[in-house]
This record gives sequence, C-alpha cells and structure tokens, in this order.
Amino acid sequence: MGFIVMMLAQSCEQASSMANSSAVNHKSKPKKSDAPRLKRDSLRDTICIAAVGDIMLGSSYPDSSKLPSDSAKGSFKSAQKYFEGADVVFGNLEGTLLDSGMPDSHKKKLETGYLFRMPTQYGKVLKDAGFNLLSVANNHITDFDNKGCVSTTRTLADNGIHYAGLETCPTTIFERNGIKYGFCAFSPNSRTVHLLDSINQRRIISKLKEQCDVVIVSFHGGAEGAQYEHVPFKMESYLNAKRGDVHQFAHNAVDAGADIVLGNGPHVSRAMETYKGRLIAYSLGNFCTYKSVSVAGVCGMAPLLKVYLNKKGEFLNGNIIAFRQTHERGLSRDTANRVVQRIKTLTESDFPETKLNIDEDGGISLND
Repeated sequence: MGFIVMMLAQSCEQASSMANSSAVNHKSKPKKSDAPRLKRDSLRDTICIAAVGDIMLGSSYPDSSKLPSDSAKGSFKSAQKYFEGADVVFGNLEGTLLDSGMPDSHKKKLETGYLFRMPTQYGKVLKDAGFNLLSVANNHITDFDNKGCVSTTRTLADNGIHYAGLETCPTTIFERNGIKYGFCAFSPNSRTVHLLDSINQRRIISKLKEQCDVVIVSFHGGAEGAQYEHVPFKMESYLNAKRGDVHQFAHNAVDAGADIVLGNGPHVSRAMETYKGRLIAYSLGNFCTYKSVSVAGVCGMAPLLKVYLNKKGEFLNGNIIAFRQTHERGLSRDTANRVVQRIKTLTESDFPETKLNIDEDGGISLND
C-alpha cells in the first residue's frame, strides 16, 4: 500500500511541475521562451474557456467489444474546430486511462458495463483534440483502484494535460498567454476532494485565488438521469448516497473566489446563471461517451460551452454550440440546436430572475 501511495504522490509531483509551466515536456527540459514575460497590467483583456461535460472514449474491460474501431481517433472530429482559439479547453474525464488491471474490490459488485478502463493511448487523443484541462473528480476514477488513479494521472501529465480533483492532487496552477489559472474539482466520492466538505472547499478555492488571476472550479454532483434536469435547491441523493446541494456549493465557491463554476454528474444538461458576475453552469451533461453511457433522449444532447471572461474573471458573454450523441454515429453537430433550447428553458424555469439571456442560436449575453 505504501508503494502505491508513493507512486500516486510521485505522479502528482510531476503534474505539479507541469502546472507551473505553460509548455511541458517530461522527457526533456522545456526551452526558455524568447518572448518577455507579460507584465500584470498587460494581460489580455479577454479570456476564452471552452468546456464540455463527461468524456469516456470506450472501455477495454472486460473485453475490447466496447472500444471504438478507430482507436478513438475520430471521437472529437466534429467538435475539434470549435476548441480552436480557446485558452483553456476543459472536460470531465469519466473513467481511468489504464491498459490492464482488475476493478477495485468494492466495485466488482457493479455491472461490468459501468467500469471504465480506457487504453492509455487515448491520452494522446485527448491532447490532439485540444484538451489542456480535465477534472478527475468523479465516481469512476477509482474503478480500477489506485493503479487506475496512478496510470490516469501519469498519462495526463505525460500528454501535457493539467488535472485536479484527487485528495493527492486537489489543485493545479498553470499559465496560458500570460494569465495564471488555478483549477480545483470536487466530488462526493472516495479519494476525491469531497463535495460535502464546505470548510475545505473555501480553503482550497481562496488559496488558489490568492495565487492566480482566474480560478476555475468543477464539481461532480447531483442525482443522475433524465428525471434530474432541474436544480432542486436542496441536498440531492442518488442510490442512497448524498450528492450535494449544488446550488449552495456553487455560490459558496464564487464567494470563496471562483471565477467560473462548471458542473457535471447528472448525465443531462442543467440550467446556467450568473452570481456576483461569475458564470455557473450546473451541468454540461454527456459530451463524448462511447457506448457504455446512455445517450437516449435528453442524455444524448451534448453542449459545448464557450465562455468569454475579462481578466478579472467576470463573465462577458458566451455561446452554446449544440451537438448530439448516438451510439451508432458518435458525436455530431446538431443544427437543430436542441440542447440550446433545453438549457434556455431550464435556465428560465430554475432561475427566472437571472440576468442571462440565451438566444435561439446559443448566444449567451447579460440583460441590461
């Protein structure tokens, strides 16, 4: 056990080193940039963050029948161009990156279809798609015990992808285009930074805000399934487990210093609001979840959120780009904009006093 903990800590140390550099190569020292470091008063006026929900590119457990035939290389082909130009491209990695291994002993009772083991070569798929920030705070990061955690974090670090959300790796700090970003993620699951510990949340977020220009917070919370699209403004439970009061969590996060809060967990999209000038997206649903996750009905609506902030982290405007998933065709652009209409309806229903305006094409603006 001591060896496993040491390996996990070592992987986190590698990622911590990566997080303090805007360009990373773990096999050789990064070259020093010839460009002078930007002074704080010359930071870019506008920051772009692209964010999606759950990502699970196929599972090799218990066999290869639930892996895509193209080794997942085409997973994001319909979405990749929309990531271009974003300073940060974020998603929730719903599973492990691990080439072999058996499930955690406590999870062997679960159906094998819900144990997610992606080949480590899929790390490059994520990198090539443009992802540079992922949350690992969810109920599937421990599907294959500590071995899965170590392999996942090491694979992400080796591909230059920043991550956070484990007890051993609660935060990451990195720079892009002269802006220093802090990121943390929370979940009600074991070995992750706990969603229900409000005191620790405030400590983590406020400390990041002291060190960074922009703080991004992610959470995995709320009940799961098509019947849980609405924000209930109370503690949620699922399968007899507490899954957080996500509204209270998000507001507490902003109070502590979060500049944007991105939710996942329900496997459906939820409403959005602004609080103290900061955007909260309560769930971005499923985005690219090959075969093992239901994409029927509203579960197949996949938003890609592009958000523009000023250098203080305040929300300026944004856009929801609509996609749709099927198990047969994977991820594709939805020109009917169904997820836009769904998020608009949920937002107007759950937050009737919100200043957010979502138009039919997905544009997000603030009402005067």
